[in-house]
Amino acid sequence: MNAIKKAAKYIYKNPGKPGAKVLANLAVAIETNNAYALGELYELGHEEFELAIGILKDWRIDRHYLSKLQMLEIGEMEALGLTQ
Repeated sequence: MNAIKKAAKYIYKNPGKPGAKVLANLAVAIETNNAYALGELYELGHEEFELAIGILKDWRIDRHYLSKLQMLEIGEMEALGLTQ
């Protein structure tokens, strides 16, 4: 199970915990490309902090693969003469 799913499960099971709110805010900030106050991560317990780090790792990997896919698409478009 990837970190986003683990975090979502944690948030669902612990909606009243401050750590769940911090994780939800992190996920929203990443998804919307908005600023995030990293100091909130300091407030997390060990389990929640590990979930946050997992979310960041998954996001980084996803961004890496997305950029590679975009480069491949641009290369394919150029090979077909579809770009200027």
